[in-house]
Amino acid sequence: MNENTFPVYKVDTIVQFYRTEVLSGQEAKHFTKNDITPAPKPESIQRLYMRVLQLLFRFRPECHYTVPLCENIQYPMLYEWVTPIMSVYMRMCQFLPLCHVYDFSLNDLLNPKSKRTITILSAIQNFLHFRKQRLEVTSAHQQSFRSDMDRLQAYTREIKEAERKIEKLTTIPPEQQAEAKELAAVLAELTANTQHEYQDANAINEKVAQCKTEVAEMSQKLTQRKVDVATLKDEIAKLKSQIVESPEELKNEMEKMKENVKSIRMSKELADERLVELQMLVQCASQVESEIQVLLKQLQDLQSSMCKTNQQKEEVQSLAAMNETLQKELKSLSSEEAQMKRALAMKLDKESKQQIRRQKKKEVKDQQVKNIYGQYDKIHQKREEFVKMIEESNRETKQFKEKMQKLREKCNQQTQKAQEFYDRLLTTLEQYNNRIESIVVETNADTLKMKSHF
Repeated sequence: MNENTFPVYKVDTIVQFYRTEVLSGQEAKHFTKNDITPAPKPESIQRLYMRVLQLLFRFRPECHYTVPLCENIQYPMLYEWVTPIMSVYMRMCQFLPLCHVYDFSLNDLLNPKSKRTITILSAIQNFLHFRKQRLEVTSAHQQSFRSDMDRLQAYTREIKEAERKIEKLTTIPPEQQAEAKELAAVLAELTANTQHEYQDANAINEKVAQCKTEVAEMSQKLTQRKVDVATLKDEIAKLKSQIVESPEELKNEMEKMKENVKSIRMSKELADERLVELQMLVQCASQVESEIQVLLKQLQDLQSSMCKTNQQKEEVQSLAAMNETLQKELKSLSSEEAQMKRALAMKLDKESKQQIRRQKKKEVKDQQVKNIYGQYDKIHQKREEFVKMIEESNRETKQFKEKMQKLREKCNQQTQKAQEFYDRLLTTLEQYNNRIESIVVETNADTLKMKSHF
């Protein structure tokens, strides 16, 4: 007690605390400072200890007055005063080591002192403060654990709903499976046809490009021929104006010029025919382009449907990612739950160890109490033996009296001798009775001492 680990409070704070936290009703009103200082009242202190035990262990004050012995007791009034005090003493000896008070005795109940009671009450007050804080912490842990369990249940529900949605999106109903297979076959055929048409269109485009290059080359040649013809006409006109030639040469030149013109016309007609053919090819190409545009529109529609399917796949992937995140959170919550269970297991182990220690201390205390009760039973047996001896002595006195009466009736003649013998007998009986009374007084004193001790 010299190195206690709890603060010793003032009397006013102790009274206020026990009024508000432990006592209630009339007991709280009547509990004052005078019950502790300067001379503590044993009844109020015992009642306060009973209320503390009721608050902590749900042990009502009426339970202290029950006699934990057999029914057939010869003198039950001897136990009425001892049983509640011994019960409170045993319970307080089990409880106060938790408050770091290890030397509680019967004098603290029967004849309490002010300093001693203040230290014990302050230790109990400190333990009650600690108990209140721990209860608040445990209630907060329980609330957080309940909220975590609610969240875990909500997450599991959302995961199940997401899995159901994924199954609905991925699985095709049996009514639409035939249509889906037909659509897949049509899509495969369309993709194959589009690839062939793309190849044909590419070949036609290449041919059209070649024709365009040839038309451009022919147009360039025609322009050059036209330029050459114009230059030749100009030169002919100049030569005509400058030189007057013979008619034969003129005819020859004119024939040559006509032949050149004919050749030019023939080449022009060939070019026109080539242009017509190229125009026909261009028209065919435009028709092919229109068909290709129709196919492109169909492909765009297919692409839009594919985009929708891709969006659905992305949604499925996002739902799968959500599922993975929720599973991770569920794993983290399960790990936290495992940690909480480990902490609870550690606490339960500590409590079991403390319970074992308390049980051992309780067994030791019970053994001490049994030894005390055994000593008391031995004393009670001795007292019964003394009572038997007194009864035997009373019987002997009665026998002696009967013998005396017979001797008086028979021995009328020898009265003097009988009177002397009778006087002697009376003196011895008085001495014997005095001895018996002294023995009875001594046994009563011993019983009173034992009663005060208990």
